[in-house]
This record gives sequence, C-alpha cells and structure tokens, in this order.
Amino acid sequence: MSSSYLGAYPELLAEVSVTGRLPRREELDALRVLGERAAEDGHRLREVVSLIVGETRALWGTLPGVKRAAGPAERARTGDAILAALEAAVGALGEGHEQARRLAVRQEEAERREFIDDLLHGRSDLGRLAERAQRFGLRLTHTHAVAVCEGHEQYDDVHPTVRRIERELVARFGDRDALLTTKDGRLVCIAASGDDRAVLDAFAVLAERPGPGYVAARRVALGREHTGPGGVVLSYEEALDALHVADRLGLTTVRLTASELLVFPVLLRDRSAIADLVTTVLGPLTQARGGAEPLVRTLLACAQSGYVNAEAARRLGVGVRTLTYRLARIHALTGYDPGNALQRYTLETAAMGARLLGWPDEEF
Repeated sequence: MSSSYLGAYPELLAEVSVTGRLPRREELDALRVLGERAAEDGHRLREVVSLIVGETRALWGTLPGVKRAAGPAERARTGDAILAALEAAVGALGEGHEQARRLAVRQEEAERREFIDDLLHGRSDLGRLAERAQRFGLRLTHTHAVAVCEGHEQYDDVHPTVRRIERELVARFGDRDALLTTKDGRLVCIAASGDDRAVLDAFAVLAERPGPGYVAARRVALGREHTGPGGVVLSYEEALDALHVADRLGLTTVRLTASELLVFPVLLRDRSAIADLVTTVLGPLTQARGGAEPLVRTLLACAQSGYVNAEAARRLGVGVRTLTYRLARIHALTGYDPGNALQRYTLETAAMGARLLGWPDEEF
C-alpha cells in the first residue's frame, strides 16, 4: 500500500512523542476518511493496519520525544503515549474502512436484489439483463432451470437454513453457473442445467434434509429447462405454479417437478370448460349429507393411493367400510362408477378441477 493512506500520521506521531497528548477529533476524522478511501480502493483492513503499525515502528527511533527521553521512566511515558496514539489511529482507520465496506455491501445487495427482481419478473432489456447477470455468476445464454423451496416459515437472506444450503452449494460447486436467493419468503435456486442438473438436485436434497438443527422444506418445486433470460422467468413461473397446484390438490409429495404437473395448467387454460365439468359431474354431490367436500376428498385420496382401499382409508382417517360407503354414494349421486376405468378418469379430472377452482367452497 502507498504511504499516501497515512496522511498526516507521521507528523501527529512526532508531536505526540513530545507532548504525550492524544489525537484530536479532527485528526481522527481525517484518519477515518483515509480508512474509507483505502476500502474503496480495494485494500483489506489487514493491509491498512499493517501499514500504520509498520510506519510507527520505522519512525520510532527518529521521533523527537524518543530521542530526547532522559531516562527509562521518561522513555516509558513516551512509548505509552505513542502506543496510545497508534491505538486510536488504528481504531479510526478501522471505523472508516468498516463504514465504507458496509456501504459497499448495502449497495451491492440493493443492486443484486434489483437484478433478481428484474430477472424473475422479466423486466428490463434482455441484452442488458444478460450483461448484468455475468456480475452475479450467471451466463444467461446457457440453458437454465429454477427450483423454488417453500418452508414452514418465511425464508430471508439471513435465515440459518438459507446460510446452511448456501455454504454447502458453494463448497461443492464453487463458482458454477448458479445463483441462490430469496424471493417473497421462498428460497430460489437458478442454475445452468442441460445435461448436468447436479446443482438443482443438490439444492433439492439439502432443502428436504438440511441437517440437524435446521428446518426442512415443506415443498420444493423444479421448473423445466429453458434457454435465455426469458427462460429463467418461464422456469420460475412453472415452479411457482407447481407449488400452487400442490396446495390446491393437497399433495403430500415434498419434491415436485413442473413437467409432472403440466396437465393442470392445461386444465385451467379453459376455466369455463373445467367449471362446467365440475358442476355437471360433481354438482349432485352437494345433495349428500355433509355436502360435497368429504366425497371430493375421498375421490382424490383414492386417486393418490392408486385405488388401494386400505391406503385411501388410512389417508382419510376412516375405516374401509366408510370408504366403501362413500364410493357407493358417489356412484349413486353422480351416475359415474369409480370402479369403471373411463368413468373413474372423469371423476378424477372433475375432482382435481374442483380443487384447482376451490369448489365447493367457492362458487363460479
């Protein structure tokens, strides 16, 4: 480092060696400014401290107060005053350096958050977005996929589980083309995919099983692979849609992939058609004692258990006889037989559509 970062410190040290005084406020303020400048120029705090300590050591024997000290007692007092001035100077330089670093970190975090918002919502010019992405370790000309983790509590950048996953991913993959961030209380991982989905797979495993003392994810959804800046937006939206569908359907699966749930966006694309299917097929269930909800839940439990009655009854928390009775009521009220493959498919589709539309709680 250049001696220019010392400012008037040599002159201050010479005066202190004679008078024994402490540095004045304006002198410490000047040293804080020098500490800030050193940080802004990219010098580490250790370098700054090494510079001022080395300068003190080099000047020690030439300081007027040290040269004229008459005896051991006076030399000790002079040395104590010089060391007190050094301590105060190091503290001021350190404060300035830390202040500059905090400002830089806040600025970088603000720019990173702005970039992430633009990236995930498709804002900003795509060419400019690709240029900015390189600063944060992404090359948007590649194929990327997005995984979104939803916890039992809100995630933020200082959440212990987030820090844990981040440390593990950095340790395993280093500067691989990937970005970990939080958005709307969820944890998001954007990574280059193509033939290698190792980062996203590792992210999903860590989110599901982060280790003792950390909270496991409620769900992890993986979007499909897409190319370019716009591809990141598509994959992110697919992952969010998968989480939404899983909530609506009450799925118990922790890890979801958008490709496995593509049928549901297709169903919702024609909302009027699916609404007509629900009311036509399941509408008669509202005549049942207790309403349609228990019977719709029964259809979904049977579908998720592969129509194994014992497993479906366990999921519903009822006996097999109760389940059998409910299936008979569904057949009697709707005219569709759950035991017939084609009619069962119609019932399943209508039940899933009902969940997606919030029926029967929500009217349409």
